[in-house]
Amino acid sequence: MDSPHGAAVKAEDFGLKGPRGWVFRGVGIDAAPGSLIAVEGPSGSGRTCLLLALTGRMKATQGHAEIDGHRLPKRMATVRRIAALGHVPGVNDLDQALTVAEQLREGALLHRRYDGPVRALLRPRAERRAQAAARIDEALAAAGLDLDTLPKGARTSVRDLERLEAVRLSVAIALLGSPRLLALDDLDLKLSDTERTEAWALLRSIAARGITVLAVCSEGPADAVALRTSPKEQDAQDAPEAPDAPEVPGTAAQAADRKITWGSSAKSAPEADGDADADADADTGPEADAAAENDSGSDADADADTENDDTKGEDDALAEAGRA
Repeated sequence: MDSPHGAAVKAEDFGLKGPRGWVFRGVGIDAAPGSLIAVEGPSGSGRTCLLLALTGRMKATQGHAEIDGHRLPKRMATVRRIAALGHVPGVNDLDQALTVAEQLREGALLHRRYDGPVRALLRPRAERRAQAAARIDEALAAAGLDLDTLPKGARTSVRDLERLEAVRLSVAIALLGSPRLLALDDLDLKLSDTERTEAWALLRSIAARGITVLAVCSEGPADAVALRTSPKEQDAQDAPEAPDAPEVPGTAAQAADRKITWGSSAKSAPEADGDADADADADTGPEADAAAENDSGSDADADADTENDDTKGEDDALAEAGRA
């Protein structure tokens, strides 16, 4: 596994609008290569969609971003080649039916087939296997996953891994492609305080190699570049409502005194011309469709004609449960 230089991450007024309103909007960031970036906020606030948009998997509808100088949403395919996904629930889940060794071999095969040079496929089979094994060993070392410590070694089933072990495995698979940007979703989900500390230490070590790391979490460490989406409930309660105007799902007036605003914290009052109902071109493939459905709690409560409408809090809880 090479140690490529990291990708600089820049964004200005970056946003995505869906059929039911804004998923995230007004994102601004300027992070140097090799930075550790923490996207903080509650579930359902557009965190995953922002992660996918910044890695070229989802098409933004407002503003622009630059990843290693490649402008989004114009150069999405190029950004996908240099940005790898760790575990993103509903997008690239680990196969629970495989063993750890099988999952690693599959990852190495896919990277060689789709990301490697064509001439690599013409090399003798023994040479290809040796190179794949060497890359896997190096990626495992970088991810801090020692197969000998697992219950059955490399033959341990993926379904039997602890949460932190699964995170390390997904990171190792992502590193097989020598990315310049590594992105992970729900990093601190179901982790104890000790395990959370270990997970952030892992990401710091990867950033120290020169790879830029982008991690979605509830709360990141103090040394990370933070993108926060944590609106106070009081902001929503005190915000004035537009008189005699119908309520548009997924919108509310919010205070603007934040380091960065997007997702649920950046939603504005309904517009008179009904722009909140306009469709956005955010379907760039099956990955984006799965993640947009997974993170849908950010922009809708429920359809108006559905029986027994759920509250927004219940929607958020369901979204969190589905992603877990």
